[in-house]
Amino acid sequence: MPNTILIIDDDRAILKVMQMNLEQGGFTVFTADNGKDSLSILQEKYIDVVLLDHQMPDTSGLELLKIIKGKYTDLPVIMVTAYGTIEMAVGAMKSGAFHYLTKPINYDEMFLLLKNAMEQRRLLNKVEMLTQEVMKIYGLENIITNNQKMKEVLETALNVADTEATILITGETGTGKELIAKAIHYNSKRSKGPFIKVNCTALSETLLESELFGHEKGAFTGAYKMRKGRFELADNGSIFLDEMGDIPVSMQLKLLRVLQEMEFERVGGGETLKVDVRAIAATNKDLEDAMKKGEFREDLYYRINVITIKIPPLRERKDDIPLLVNYFIDRFNKKNNKNIREASPELLDLLAEYHWPGNIRELENAIERAVILEKGNILTPVHFSSIGEKMTGSELKNEKDEKSLLLELEEKHKSTPDKLARIAGDLKIDPSTLYRKRKKYGLL
Repeated sequence: MPNTILIIDDDRAILKVMQMNLEQGGFTVFTADNGKDSLSILQEKYIDVVLLDHQMPDTSGLELLKIIKGKYTDLPVIMVTAYGTIEMAVGAMKSGAFHYLTKPINYDEMFLLLKNAMEQRRLLNKVEMLTQEVMKIYGLENIITNNQKMKEVLETALNVADTEATILITGETGTGKELIAKAIHYNSKRSKGPFIKVNCTALSETLLESELFGHEKGAFTGAYKMRKGRFELADNGSIFLDEMGDIPVSMQLKLLRVLQEMEFERVGGGETLKVDVRAIAATNKDLEDAMKKGEFREDLYYRINVITIKIPPLRERKDDIPLLVNYFIDRFNKKNNKNIREASPELLDLLAEYHWPGNIRELENAIERAVILEKGNILTPVHFSSIGEKMTGSELKNEKDEKSLLLELEEKHKSTPDKLARIAGDLKIDPSTLYRKRKKYGLL
């Protein structure tokens, strides 16, 4: 039932006139002449906007407004009064009213207010829906892993998400530091606030200062208008300082002040601005080593290093490769209208043997390319020749060592009833991986 209005007024004559005018304007109208009936209607019907009289017989309009907004936070309420005092308007707006009207009512003004209130509610509902979708995507439970180290990372992230602690995420390029940062934000009480990212390595010192703190008009050549910085935009949310180890030493003291005091001045400005921001930093550098070299301030390090989360590289979580491969196949099938069913055992063996210097990002790019190029419905090593070419001599030697080790274990457990389980246990791999390796080396 679209465009539904509830009018609450103790004057039944006014109720009838307002109802007639609104119904002629295309609205569906419900009416109530007291607070109790109005709350019953709100419980039973979907209402788009409430028109609430300031004077009611059983309770004041402001008290009823507070009750309605307490139960239906996104429901716009327009106060209607015969007095039109500034005090009433201010009180109503402070209590959550969308706007107010004075009697006698100007119906053109009313229709415009109703239209604006419905549009605002529609946008708020859309934002809420999108926020919920994003929260689903970045829910920690949605990050797939079988690896114990990664499970410990997720457990730590979940434990600290709803605190105000500053987080330092470390790990090689491509390990998923930003994914963990977003998961922490969207699992925190700040989840409905902004998540603002700053790539600290992509900007010069001058640009980084302006990017972080904003600038006033005329602060430097090219500053044609005032611009808010990332800290200001992140107010009541989280700021993600990506590759923080690359921030110039001269900028680090200014950043330390913001993290400690939550206040700063825009470049070229004198006004001190205060914000409420949770900082999450990430780096692929060894900051302790950078401190020893004088490249990173010790006080800033201890300020951001309240909680450290270290993400293992892909070569240390190879038991996740089959999971990630299937995830990326499904994702890029949908993106490219393909129908790849799975990766072949030979391909999974190849991917498990590779060192992955680019980590998950490199794996993702490799799978996307293969899905696009594959003409059948099974991925094979044919589209991964570049990975084979990148494999080092030691990695290729490991294949020979692996076969020798398998032969030794086959001999060791040949008389054992649960031979395959014993071999898999010795190698610390699951039975399906052992099956593929035995098939690869002709041991089936």
